[in-house]
Amino acid sequence: MSTKQESIKLLIEEYIEVNQIGPGDRLPSEAALSQSFRVSRTTLRGAIRQLESEGKLLVKHGSGTFATRPLPSIPSSLDRLYSIGDMIRSAGLREDEQLKSIQRISACPPDIADRMGLSEHEPMIVLERTRTADGEAVAHSINWMPERLASPILEDGSFSGSLFQSLELQAGVRIVGAYSELTVPSAHDAHAVRLLQQPQATVLLLKQLHYDELNRQVLYSLDYVRNDIFRFWVRRTR
Repeated sequence: MSTKQESIKLLIEEYIEVNQIGPGDRLPSEAALSQSFRVSRTTLRGAIRQLESEGKLLVKHGSGTFATRPLPSIPSSLDRLYSIGDMIRSAGLREDEQLKSIQRISACPPDIADRMGLSEHEPMIVLERTRTADGEAVAHSINWMPERLASPILEDGSFSGSLFQSLELQAGVRIVGAYSELTVPSAHDAHAVRLLQQPQATVLLLKQLHYDELNRQVLYSLDYVRNDIFRFWVRRTR
């Protein structure tokens, strides 16, 4: 970004604050803003694109430019195991969920069986849900669990709340750690696409094999998380 565009970006942010333009409110047209700031529309568009990438503006072609309310980032150390709900709540955000499906399948998919060290004849429970922060979708999880371990938490055919806590309190399975692989999902991955509702959103995929106190591999998860919201870090030493 040029120095001129950076200056205009700051002017736009000041304009939004001074005029108390809230999330969902439309800004004046490009022509009006460029005239007000006495800059070319090319320079103005560059500043608007930067604000859009930061999640502060939303440009709807044919409709206008709108103010948004970007969520704060959620930092998380990769050397500690936190549930997604814990991470959302630790940032002071309101956590909620949308249950997509609960399936009981009679045979474990070969790739999951291989990862968990199970027989392909092992009956499994598959739980899929989307997690939200202040009403905005920020994560989508798919969890595979052996039915013999997880059935107590799904007795009524539904589920909500902390999976870690429910497994411990209702099934006697205490998850103490996980092997986690951090990857970038395919651009055509339907689970990742469902999180790309904001122009600044990007998605990471955590493939996680969880184990309990007996070192049993009890839960395999695919956790899609918005990388513009979740910030992962790890301390490395030499």
